[in-house]
Amino acid sequence: MIHSTLIKVRGFHIDVFQHVNNARYLEFLEEGRWAFFDDFDSNIDLIQQGIAWAVVNINIDFKSEASFGDVLEVRSQFSKLGKRSITMKQTIINSRTQDIVVKADVTYVCFSKELKAAIPLPEAYRLRIEKAIV
Repeated sequence: MIHSTLIKVRGFHIDVFQHVNNARYLEFLEEGRWAFFDDFDSNIDLIQQGIAWAVVNINIDFKSEASFGDVLEVRSQFSKLGKRSITMKQTIINSRTQDIVVKADVTYVCFSKELKAAIPLPEAYRLRIEKAIV
């Protein structure tokens, strides 16, 4: 399952060099993940079960710049499944030029708020993720 989220670059995303500031890409990637999980988790409420996803690692490779007015497509997909973790591959593409702007890998752990510790993924959820890995 590859999820796509569109983001238009606004003036407040731009730095003094007139391109998107590197820190803003973290926000764009996060928006893409929230939209992905909105669709993926549409019938599952992990929060009611006291479970949360905690980001434990983000690796970003900046490929090209984006500027004011560009429309960026954030593509998000699961890429790896561990016992207590998932890794999501994300790519940001300039919709007009089709240039890859950013590539990122984001790793989450399944976290019990009650235990304050990483826990194994619930089995039903694990099976859904396995089916969604591209």
